Amino acid sequence: QLQPVESGGGLVQPGGSLNLSCTVSGSSASGSGLDYYSIGWYRQAPGKEREAVSCMSMSGGRRSYGESVRGRFTLSIDITKNTIYLQMNSLKPDDSGLYYCVLDQLTPTCDRPDRWGQGIQVFVSS
Repeated sequence: QLQPVESGGGLVQPGGSLNLSCTVSGSSASGSGLDYYSIGWYRQAPGKEREAVSCMSMSGGRRSYGESVRGRFTLSIDITKNTIYLQMNSLKPDDSGLYYCVLDQLTPTCDRPDRWGQGIQVFVSS
């Protein structure tokens, strides 16, 4: 059973940076079993709708970003570790929320995730 596991959240001041990691564990995570999945991040703040942050194919290729984070966040992958990284720069208080790593085996754009991590908290505050 594939499972995304997040790490790296915490408290940061406005204008600061954080790097989130997501590692996919499970019996099918080795070899090329993940090639057909897309992987990415969603976030949700209290009282707000869930928002897609970023997504890419596990086999590499083009990344997509939500409009509110484009130019500030960068998604990368280390396929040897089944891990993606979300480098978040120039953070704003509005970036605060619970960040979820997701897997999607149905679409290349993370639109229909079928695996969700537990979520990791990001606080941007002075």
